Order: sequence, then structure tokens, then C-alpha cells
Amino acid sequence: MIRLNQRFAALGLAMALAAAGVQAAAPQVKTQAPGYYRLMLGDFEITALNDGTLDLPVDQLMDKAKPGTVVKALQKAYLKPPVETSVNAYLINTGTKLVLIDTGAAGLFGPTAGRLLTNLKAAGYQPEQVDEIYITHLHPDHAGGLTLDGKAVFPNAVVRMDQHDADHWLNPANAAKEPEGHRGFFPGVIAALKPYQDAGRVKPFTGTAELVPGIHPVAAPGHTPGHTIYMVESQGQQLAVWGDVMHVAAVQFADPSVAINFDSDSKVAVPQREKVFADAAKKGYFVAVAHLSFPGIGHLRADGKGYTWVPVNYSIKP
Repeated sequence: MIRLNQRFAALGLAMALAAAGVQAAAPQVKTQAPGYYRLMLGDFEITALNDGTLDLPVDQLMDKAKPGTVVKALQKAYLKPPVETSVNAYLINTGTKLVLIDTGAAGLFGPTAGRLLTNLKAAGYQPEQVDEIYITHLHPDHAGGLTLDGKAVFPNAVVRMDQHDADHWLNPANAAKEPEGHRGFFPGVIAALKPYQDAGRVKPFTGTAELVPGIHPVAAPGHTPGHTIYMVESQGQQLAVWGDVMHVAAVQFADPSVAINFDSDSKVAVPQREKVFADAAKKGYFVAVAHLSFPGIGHLRADGKGYTWVPVNYSIKP
């Protein structure tokens, strides 16, 4: 009987170990949480929305930099090309208006982007609630998310951008003026805007007057003819939504003179970037950037001839 009990005990132990082994071999999930992050700016609620990521061969896209400097800068940040690069947009709830700045790429840049709508809903909002959409510039990864299957994703929204960008990118005849790699941008952007144009909801602006109370545009051409920064202000606190003033933190914060091939006119874009960096560092306001690691919000601090990026402190208390 004692030997029988010992056998049963050994069998029980074996079964327990087998069960433990099954648990240890559970499949990896390999997914991330919904991509949104929230903070308060005075009385305004800011929600960063991630549209996904793009793998950018930045060593090739920054080919005017001194040979080897881009890769060396990436290595200092524990990166190597291609760099997985965030695509971010920003939702501002002013209390009276719901404003979305940029809309992501939708399906125009492959399967790793196009998640903005899912993350918008995960963040507690519906596309029908968006009142205004401000586009920093009409590149497909910023305007492509306006439509889905040819229909307006944000049916009640007015879409606004600088008149210079509207004149350039919504006219297919201008494709010949762009570098060959940019000419393919035109069809996707034109298609993304069409449902809103048909409904009379595309309203370009000129100047720097407030678009809604607390949000006004600041011209920052160079990346595109009408590239725009949006300054958001509430209760004395400020946030600058930069769009594509810069793309690669590891390279361009240390050396703002390094341009990227996506710029329409790098001779204009570089001094604009230097001006914008200096202003942000001097005044200390928040900055929100389309292609910095999500949520892409932080501050800039002068550091010798370059700058240091200081990400926003994570908080569960927006």
C-alpha cells in the first residue's frame, strides 16, 4: 500500500510538472496596447494618436549629410537603419470644438500604418464628433486618413490647410515640379480630399489668425510650400504641433542642418528648422512631433550647437 501511494504521488507530481510546462510554453501575444496618450494643456485636453509606424532608410534619405554621420548618430541612440518611425496625430478638445491635427496615412503606406481611426475610438471618441481637421501639410502620411474606401471618415468635419499647400498638392499639373520620388504623392492626396471638396468642406486659410479660439497657424515652409505649425494655447500653456519640421531625433536634434529628401526645398527647410528649434528651447513650451517615437510630445533643451529632446513625463493623471 505504501508503494502504491508513492506511485500515485509520483504520478501527481508528473502531471503537475507537465501542466506547468504547458503554461510556460504559452504562445507570445506580440501586440501593443491601443496607441493613444492624453495630457491636459490648461483647459484643453490633448490626445496623441498613433497611426502606426514606417520603416525609413534614413541613411539613404539623408544622403546630403557627411558620409557616415547619419549611421554614427543612429548608433549613439542604439538604432540602425531602417528606423521604425512613428506616425502621430493630435486631437485637441477645447471644450467647444474637437480638432484633429493630421490624419495619418490610412492604406497609402502599407499595413504598418493606418491605425488612427481604431485608436481614436479606443481613446473614447467617434469620427463623427470631429469638428475641424487641420493638416500640417499635404503629404499622404498626414492627409491619407481623411478617407476610407473613397468615403469621408470624418463626415462632419471641415478640413483646413495653408493655401500654398492646397494650391500645390491638389493640382496634379504640379507633379512635374516635384522630385520623382514625390510625384506619386499627388493621386493619393487628391483622392483623400475629394469627398470633402465635393461637400464644400475644404477651406484653406492664409495668414495667422486663430482658426478656433486657442489654435492658430504659423507658416513654416520648406518641407512643403505651405507646411504649417499649429500653436495651441490655454491658460498660458502652449503646445506647438510641428508636423514635419524634423523626422529623425537621433540625427537632427544634434545637427539641425541635416536635411531629409522628403523636403521640397531643403534650402528653406533647414533655416526654418533651426529657427523653430531655437524658439522652442528658449520659450520652453510643449512640442508635438509627427515622426518622433509615440507619443512624440516633449520639450527641447539647447545643448551646445544642438539640442536635447526631453520626452513628456508619463502620467496616468491627464
